Amino acid sequence: MQSPTFHLFKLHAQELDDGYLDRTPMLQYILLSCLFPLWGAAASLNDILITQFKTIFTLSNVASAFVQTAFYLGYFLIAIPASLIIKKTSYKVAIMIGLSLYTIGCSIFFPASRMATYGFFLIALFALACGLSFLETSANTYSSLMGPKKYSTLRLNISETFYPLGAIAGILLGKYLIFGAGQSLERQMKGLHGQARIAFGERALQHTLLPYKYIIFVLLVALVLFALTQFPSGKPKVDPTKQQPQARIGETLVYLAHNRRFLWGIFTEFMYVGMQTAVWSFTIRLAMELNSSINERSASTFMVYSYAAFFIGKVIANFMMKSMHPSRVLQWFSAFGLAALVYILLVRNMSAVYAAIIVSGLFGPCWATIYSQTLDTVTDKRHTETAGAIIVMSIVGGAFIPVAQGFVADISNMSLSFLVDVVCFAVVCVYSTAKMRAFKAEGAEKNQ
Repeated sequence: MQSPTFHLFKLHAQELDDGYLDRTPMLQYILLSCLFPLWGAAASLNDILITQFKTIFTLSNVASAFVQTAFYLGYFLIAIPASLIIKKTSYKVAIMIGLSLYTIGCSIFFPASRMATYGFFLIALFALACGLSFLETSANTYSSLMGPKKYSTLRLNISETFYPLGAIAGILLGKYLIFGAGQSLERQMKGLHGQARIAFGERALQHTLLPYKYIIFVLLVALVLFALTQFPSGKPKVDPTKQQPQARIGETLVYLAHNRRFLWGIFTEFMYVGMQTAVWSFTIRLAMELNSSINERSASTFMVYSYAAFFIGKVIANFMMKSMHPSRVLQWFSAFGLAALVYILLVRNMSAVYAAIIVSGLFGPCWATIYSQTLDTVTDKRHTETAGAIIVMSIVGGAFIPVAQGFVADISNMSLSFLVDVVCFAVVCVYSTAKMRAFKAEGAEKNQ
C-alpha cells in the first residue's frame, strides 16, 4: 500500500500478481541495499564495545558478551510487531520507522556515556537494535521481491554484499575513534585505583560517542531519500473473485509451526547467526590472548581483515551461484569453514587468528541463502510478512551463542571456546547437504 505523498523518484517497474516485479528498479534496489551496511556498522561496533567494556567495567568474557545479548534481544522482540506494521502499511513505512528508531538508539549513547554504567549502555544497544529489527524484517524480504522471482536468492545475496562494507566502516570508526594508541587499555588501567581509575574509565567511555555521531548523520540522509522515493508494495495482488480473508497472527503461527522445512531453516539460521556473532565478538580477544604485546587498536585490524574477507566471500559466492545451485555453494563454504575452525582449536599461535579471518570469508553465502530458501518454503503468501519476521527473530542466536562461547573461554581458554562455533557450522553443513539432496530428488522426479 503506497501512501499518497509526493515522490521525487518514481518507480519504473510493474508489480506482478505474486508480489515480485517484472524487472529490478535499480534506484530503489540500490537504496534498499544501502540499508544493509547501516546495520553492518552497528553490529561490528559491538565487537569494539565488547573489548572496551570488558576492561573499563572489569567484566568476565560471559558478562562482556551481554552486549550481543541486549543487541539481539531487540531484534527478537520487535520482529513480529514490525511484520504487523508491514501488513497494515508497507515495507517502506517499516523502513522509515526503523531508521527513526535507529537514530533514537544512537542518541541514547550520549546520556549513557554520562551515566557511565554498563546497564545504561545495554539499554542504548537494545533501543538501537529495535530499529535494526524493523530494517532487517523489511529489507531482507523486500530485496528478494525487488525483481523476477527466479533471481530472488541471488538478489538478496547481492544486497547482503553491502553488509561487510558497513561492517568495515564500523570497525574503522571504532579503531580510530574509540580505541587509543599506546599500551592496551587493560595495561593503562592496571596501576589505577579508586577515583583515578573511575575518571580514566569515564574519559574512555566518552570516545564511544564519536562513531554514533557520524551514523546519526547518515541515518537522517537515508530518511530523506526514502521519503522522496516511490517503492513497490511488495505484496501479492488479491483476486476479488477468490479473495481469502487476511491471515491472522495465530493462523500464521500454526501454519509455520507445522511447516518442518521452515522450522529447519529457522534453527539453521539461529545457529549460523550465533556463530557469526561469536566469531566476530572474540576475534580481537583471541588475537590479544595469543599475542599479549598488542593493544586493542592493533588487534582490531584483524576485524577489518575479517570483514574484508566476508565481502570477498560474498562476491565469490554470488559469482558461483550464477552456475551452481545455492545449496551446493553453501555446502562447500560450510565444509571449508568447519576445517578452518578446527584449525583454531588445535593451533595456539597467531596463525589461528588468520584462520578466523578465513572463517569470516566462508560466512559469505550463509545468511541470505538460508533466509531466502526458508522464506520459499512458505507457499501460502498470506503468511510472507510474518514468516520473514520470524526468520529475522532467529537472529536471537546472536544473543546466546556468544555467551556460551564466553563461558567456555572463562573455564578453559579462548582458542578452545571456538568449539562452540564448530558445532554451529556443522549444523549449516548438514542443512545445505539436505537441501542439495532434496533438490536432486525433485529433479529426478521431474525427469521421470
